[in-house]
Amino acid sequence: MAAQEDLKAIQLLFNKLGESWNRGDGGAYGECFMEDADYVTFAGQHLKGSKQIAEVHQWLFDKMLKGSTMVSSAASSIEPRFISPDVAIVHAIGEVRLAQPSQDHNERESINTNVVVKQNGEWKITAFHNCRIQDIPGGKR
Repeated sequence: MAAQEDLKAIQLLFNKLGESWNRGDGGAYGECFMEDADYVTFAGQHLKGSKQIAEVHQWLFDKMLKGSTMVSSAASSIEPRFISPDVAIVHAIGEVRLAQPSQDHNERESINTNVVVKQNGEWKITAFHNCRIQDIPGGKR
């Protein structure tokens, strides 16, 4: 059974991720990831390492995602599946809302799969894969 401290620390990690996005702070966003992390966007781009994740996100925050906000289910509650005491899988559902409502599409809800690792007492994301939520045949999600 996971220690309450680990559950709280993972929750805080995902809170920081969302808060960094909402401030448009690519550096803080990148700090949520391991130095050698893998990040796959919903469009299939593969970013390598916290530095590239930070740089690409800062570029996005300064351009097409300027003023956007991330609304995430992870901000309220997450349920990690612990693989070991220091490794867990976290699924989170969220949506990026653009600053200009007229440019925002209603079908932006995404689900992401995260592998989080505890190293030197700190939880960080080592793998992130994001994709748009689609209905399962038969109309169920």
